[in-house]
Amino acid sequence: MGTPELPVPDGLVLRPFRGVRFAVEDPAKVTSPPYDLISDADVEALLDSHPNNVVRLILPCSTPSDSSSTAHHASEPPAPPAHRPAETSPTTDHSPTADNPSAPSTPPHNTTDTTSTTTDDAPATRQLTEPGAPPHFRPDASSPTGEVPVEARYAEAGRTLKAWLAEGALVPDEAPALYVYEQSGPGVLQRGLIGDVGLADPAQRIILPHEDVMPGPVADRLALMSTTQANLEPIFLLYEGGSGTATALVDEVAAKRRPLVTAHTEDGLTHRLWAITDPAEIAAINADLHHRQALIADGHHRYATYRVLQRQEHAAAREPGISTPSTSRPDTSSPSEGHTSAGESSKADTNAGNLSQTPTDPDNTGEARTHAGDPSKAHASKDEPSRAQINADHPSEARASTDAQSNASDPNKVRASTSKPSQARTNAGNSNGVRASTGDPGQAQTNASNPGAGRAGPWDFGLALLVDSAAYPPDLKAIHRVIPGLPLSEATERARSFWQVRYYDDLASGLAALDSVPEPAFLLVGEGGSRLLTDPDPVRLARAMPPDHSDRWNSLNTSILTEFVLPVVWGMRDNDRTVRIVHHDTDAAARLAVRTGGTAVILRPLAIEDVLAVAAGGERVPRKSTSFGPKPRTGLVLRTFAID
Repeated sequence: MGTPELPVPDGLVLRPFRGVRFAVEDPAKVTSPPYDLISDADVEALLDSHPNNVVRLILPCSTPSDSSSTAHHASEPPAPPAHRPAETSPTTDHSPTADNPSAPSTPPHNTTDTTSTTTDDAPATRQLTEPGAPPHFRPDASSPTGEVPVEARYAEAGRTLKAWLAEGALVPDEAPALYVYEQSGPGVLQRGLIGDVGLADPAQRIILPHEDVMPGPVADRLALMSTTQANLEPIFLLYEGGSGTATALVDEVAAKRRPLVTAHTEDGLTHRLWAITDPAEIAAINADLHHRQALIADGHHRYATYRVLQRQEHAAAREPGISTPSTSRPDTSSPSEGHTSAGESSKADTNAGNLSQTPTDPDNTGEARTHAGDPSKAHASKDEPSRAQINADHPSEARASTDAQSNASDPNKVRASTSKPSQARTNAGNSNGVRASTGDPGQAQTNASNPGAGRAGPWDFGLALLVDSAAYPPDLKAIHRVIPGLPLSEATERARSFWQVRYYDDLASGLAALDSVPEPAFLLVGEGGSRLLTDPDPVRLARAMPPDHSDRWNSLNTSILTEFVLPVVWGMRDNDRTVRIVHHDTDAAARLAVRTGGTAVILRPLAIEDVLAVAAGGERVPRKSTSFGPKPRTGLVLRTFAID
C-alpha cells in the first residue's frame, strides 16, 4: 500500500472548532505548562492544586497515588554513566530503528524533550528532579524494565478524558469558534488565535518548521493522540501579520468583549480566552491569513505527530480492519517532514507504504475513529511498520499539492495534493485529487477515478495558537545541554586542542564572560567551576561543518555544537539518550551537571533573524535550538476529534 493521498490546505487555514473546557471555579488550577517543561516536582504541585489538572491527560500515570512506591527514585541522583565515544557506544535502546527492525515497538518511556533522560547505559526509570527535567512515568514492579507499559499509560489518559467528559468536568462549547487568547503580566503581552490549523506538508511553504525533531518524542505524542483521539495542547505558530484584519480583530475582541475564561497562574501571568463564532468574522480572519506563512515556534514534535496521525488515519480508511500502530515508531518517511537530528536520521523513520492501521470508520462519516466515544478502548498495536531512510538533504522531493487558489473566506476548504511536478508539492503516485466539500469540513467529494482517496476528517487539522509576530514579538531564549558522565575536567582537556579555554571559579563570572565574547562561544560548567570556549581552530571547524548547509546555518552555535563540539571534540552523538536538555535555566543546568558527574554546555540564544532566514531557506536548525515564549498554557481549551 502506497502513501495515501492526503487532503491539504491551499493556504494558511485556521478552522473553528468546538472547544472543550474545564467547568471549574478557578481555571488556573486545572492548567499546566506545556508537557515538555514539567518536572516531577511540578507534576506533584499541579495535582495538589486540583485532582482534574490537565497533567493527568498530557502526562498520564504521573499521579499522587503512585508517589509512595517511587519516592526513592525521585530523590536518588542517577549514577553517572560511563562515557564513551559515539563510534564505540553500544545502544540498549529497545525502540525500533532502521538498524534493529525487530525491536519492540513501544516508544521510550521519556515522553518529553525538556531533558533527555537516559544515556546508552542509564536505566530507563531513573528520575530527574531538577527544574526543567521531565517527569518520568512511575515504575511498575511487574514490568521487566520497571516502567509502566505504554498501552496502560495512554489507555489511562483515554479513560480519564472519557470520564471527565461524562461527569461534566470537561464541557464542550456549543458552537464552533476561533478563540482569542491573551497572556499578560509584567513585561509580557501576547495575543493570538487558537483554532484548527490545516495540516500542510513543509514543502508547501505554508507552515515552516525550523528545527529538527527526534523520533522518541514523536512516537510518544503519537501514542497519546491516537489513544485519546484528541489534541490536548496547542502548538505555537508565528506569522507576519502587519496591520491585517486578523490582528485588528484580535485586539478589538480583547479590548471590548467579555472573556470566557480568566486565569491567574503561579508564574505571574494572566490568561484570558474569548470565542469568535460569527461566520463573517471567521471568514474575514481566514481571508487575511490565507496568503501568509507561519513559522513553528514551539511544537515541532507535535506538528510532526499531527502529520503522522493524519497519514495513518487516511491509510486506515483505505485498508479497513487493520489496527494503527499508535505506539510504534512514527512514519516519518516524507523527506520534508522527517528532518531528524544529525546522526539520528537513519533511525527516525518508517515507511508509510507499509503501515498497520486502525479500524476504518465503517459508516465513512469522517468522525473520529478508534473508539472515539471510548478512548480507553483504543488499544495500541505492536505491529511494527517497515522503515525507510529519511533524506533530510532533499526536502523538495516531498509530496505536496499544486494550486494556491481557493476561496479564502471558506476556512473549511481543503484539497488533496495532485501530481503536477512543476509545483513544490507533488504526489508521484496519484494524480487524482480529493476536494473537501465547502459546506462540511468533515466531508470530501471523492474523485470517481480515485475511490481510495479518503474524505477530510478531524485529523486533517491540528490545534494551534497563531500569533502575529509583528504585533507581538516573541521572546527567544536559549536551551542548554548537559552531558552526564563527562566530567568538566575531561571535557576541558579534550577541548583544549580545538578551542581557546578561559577558566572561571563560578557560574556567574563565566556567564558574564560568555556575554562579552563573539560567537561561536560556549560555557562549560560542572564540578570545579566554569570554562569558556572561544576562538575555535578555523581549519578543524570548517572541516567539521557540512558543506551542503548554508553559511548561516553553519555559523549557528547549535550547529557548531552538534557538528563539531559533540562528535569531533568529545566523540559522541547528539541524541536524546546521550545529551540532556534544560530550558533557559543556567543554574538548573549547572546543578544537573554536578549531580550526574557531567558537564553543562551553556549557550546564548539564537538571533530571531537567523532562525527565520534558515527556515525561509528550507533548512532546519539542530534539535532544541530555540525556545520561543511566552508559550501557551495547556488546559484552557482542548480539542477532541469526536466533538470537533
